[in-house]
Amino acid sequence: MGKADRNRSQTARARIAAQQAQQRKAEQRRRVLIMGSAAVVVVVVVVIIIIVGLGVHKPKQASATSGPLPAGVQADLKVPASVLASVGAGSSLPGALKPATGAPLTSGGKPEMLYIGAEWCPYCAAERWAMAVALSRFGTFSPLLGIHSSASDVYPNTATLTFYHAKYTSNYLVFTPVENQDVNRNTLQKPTPAQQAIWTKYDPNNGYPFINIGNRFIAGTTYNPQVLRGLTWSQIASDLHNPSSPVAQGVNGSANLFTAAICRITGNAPANVCTAAPVSSLEGRI
Repeated sequence: MGKADRNRSQTARARIAAQQAQQRKAEQRRRVLIMGSAAVVVVVVVVIIIIVGLGVHKPKQASATSGPLPAGVQADLKVPASVLASVGAGSSLPGALKPATGAPLTSGGKPEMLYIGAEWCPYCAAERWAMAVALSRFGTFSPLLGIHSSASDVYPNTATLTFYHAKYTSNYLVFTPVENQDVNRNTLQKPTPAQQAIWTKYDPNNGYPFINIGNRFIAGTTYNPQVLRGLTWSQIASDLHNPSSPVAQGVNGSANLFTAAICRITGNAPANVCTAAPVSSLEGRI
């Protein structure tokens, strides 16, 4: 092999070696890119799992306009029996409770009281106070939250409670609240098909509030919300204990009617509530 041939061979080998080196570098870069992409995919998957996990396990929040009640308000819902006796039917509307027929409404072997309302509804705002006073005689609510009714409806910004996510414990009945819409009229809770059927049966227009006490009594508006207008939660709660106040006459008067109706479906239990004045006398009038 001549010198020229040797030089050409060496040049070819060098060129091949350089190409092989470039290929090795390209392969290394490809592996690095693959490993990097895999790492990114893993990170993305982990992030998605975390986000989904938070979405699944994060409890539903209360409606955006609700908040804790001022101290002492919920305790004031337990109105002394002497005050309730002094109020009697108060300023509750005549015929506020209408008799119903059909199979008894029960849940878990207990009579059931069903309420369907809306957080924006001023009439619901009034009825929640009366229901809460009555039901507090038969059981216990978890901490309730405070809201105001719609600012653009009659009796605007009425201070009230919300039963959204409320827990009620009683040995005598089950209370099932359905806050169908929030203050902005967005859907909050949908009635079950069975609840919807009951609502439509007794109120084809599906108006608010709808109160069914054991399928024995139906109520809507039981007193004039005007008595609450312009008052704060604390002022309303305080007035509940003054039997001569318009608030007590409206709220407690209706609460006494609800109490009498509840006693009818619980078989007059507990006796210390159902035999107290004015409950027994009101039972004979509803």
